Parts: sequence; structure tokens; C-alpha cells
Amino acid sequence: MAEKHAPDLLVDVQGVGYEVQVSLTTYFDLPALGEPVTLHTHFVVRDDAQLLYGFATLAERALFRVLIKVTGVGPKMALTILSGMPPQEFARCVRNNDVAALIKLPGVGRKTAERLVVEMKDRLDAWPADEAAATSSQPSQKSGNAAAEEAEHALVALGYKPQEAARMVSAAARELGEDAASEALIRGALKSMVKK
Repeated sequence: MAEKHAPDLLVDVQGVGYEVQVSLTTYFDLPALGEPVTLHTHFVVRDDAQLLYGFATLAERALFRVLIKVTGVGPKMALTILSGMPPQEFARCVRNNDVAALIKLPGVGRKTAERLVVEMKDRLDAWPADEAAATSSQPSQKSGNAAAEEAEHALVALGYKPQEAARMVSAAARELGEDAASEALIRGALKSMVKK
């Protein structure tokens, strides 16, 4: 991996650099720069672009592929949903008709959340209810300000407004400490939004 700035990566594959967009769940599990990385990918071809999306697990990629089949949900929104909650949490929300939890994700309004619950209900029947979340992440060694800026940038890339991202990261920093890693700040900010 040559570069990483959530949610974008530059992955070197035998001398060819590929730009890959990943969910924050995958981003947290990435190794350090220069280390080898294995990603499960999904390639999207549009009239104006060719985009590559990467996932740490097959389950995350499978859910991404199901999400983009829902009316009104494109790859960007699917990535935002996967960044806001792990696949098993999303499956729980759909099974329990928890529209309120889905509305807390950026870009997901009431109608979209209701459509997700209705259209995903049958598609998630085979989804394991107790799939364990990947929790291994390597903390960043950035200073507090750099970590906060990176966390804010990642939240803005997910669709949060800059002021809202700054407020969320600031609240997470107060709770976790000013020297918290960017990954911890992002997780803390997203968890606070889901709990509201």
C-alpha cells in the first residue's frame, strides 16, 4: 500500500498504482504504509469513471453488492452505510425494522431507510446473525491535531458536513483524550451518532 487517506487508498500492484475506495471499517484494519495488503474488490464502470472499491472481508463486499441493488442506493451511499455500521449491525437493523438507526447515517433519510428495510429483508435471510466484527486495528502515531484533521476529513468524505464532522471529532476527542489516534476518533464519532 503506497498511500492511505480515508476513504481513499493507493495500492501498488507489481508497479501499477490502483486508486481504491474503502469503507472506514476496512480502513481501520489496514496495515501500515509499505506493508502488503489484501483486499476483496468490486469494480464499477460508469460513463464518466471507472471506480474500484475494496473490502477487508468477503462479508463486507457481499453486503456492498446487495446494497447497490437497492433502488436509490449507489456505491457511495453503500460505502457510507458500511462505514457507519458493520455488516452484522446493518443486518440487525434490517431484521428489527430499526429505521431510526439507519436514519442516523449521513445521506440516509427516512424514505431511504424504509426502502432499505423493505428491500433488504429478504436478501438478508441467509446472513449470519452473530457474525463477529473484525476489531483488529493498528493505532495511528499522528499527533492529536493531525489525527483530528484526518478524522474530520474521513467523516466529510462519508457525507457529513464539515461543521458536523468537526463537532463529532471534538466530542470524541474529549471522551477519548486529545492524543487519541484518528481511527479511534472516527469510531468514537460514528458510535456517538448511532447512539443518538
